[in-house]
Amino acid sequence: MADRIIRVLLVDDHQVVRRGLRTFLEIQDDIEVVGEASDGAEGVARTEELRPDVVLMDIKMPGTDGIEALRRLRELENPAKVLIVTSFTEQRTVVPALRAGASGYVYKDVDPDALAGAIRSVYAGHVLLQPEVAGALLAQDDPGSGTGRGSTLTEREREVLGLIADGRSNREIARALVLSEKTVKTHVSNILMKLDLSDRTQAALWAVRHGAAG
Repeated sequence: MADRIIRVLLVDDHQVVRRGLRTFLEIQDDIEVVGEASDGAEGVARTEELRPDVVLMDIKMPGTDGIEALRRLRELENPAKVLIVTSFTEQRTVVPALRAGASGYVYKDVDPDALAGAIRSVYAGHVLLQPEVAGALLAQDDPGSGTGRGSTLTEREREVLGLIADGRSNREIARALVLSEKTVKTHVSNILMKLDLSDRTQAALWAVRHGAAG
């Protein structure tokens, strides 16, 4: 993936924020800003139109906010990875955003190099959670919920789940287990189906919660 340009869409209602993000990201050799949007509804439309690899999405915006935009993108089965970039740290905004399908979460005061690293990370298939964010999600989960479903996983699926919890992409899992990426994708799909989960973020958190992490 290192040789491929990561196409990024900026979604934020503050023009100065978008300008700052664009100014920094445009000096990255492997990142291209393909467009901007000023609210969630426009963000969804532009994501469908431009098909970016990664969307940098604010949460609090007038009209359609980032959480609703995430839900709409999931309904549309848009493959773009969404990285939440926000100044709001309250649990009530963190948890819904990740449950709505965000691949990661960083704050607007993040170091520029760290932001570029976060974009590369979610593009590669990693689940990017800061410790306090993972804690907020786990705190809302019922410790016993879903425990029984774990017994339906095969030994190989447990291995894959542990690597998902470790933040590994499908390519990295394939290399670690000497499997094809297609086989890993099948295992991931089976894991999500058996555990009644909708995405890798939930799978990673389930693994941590139920002791299946590596």
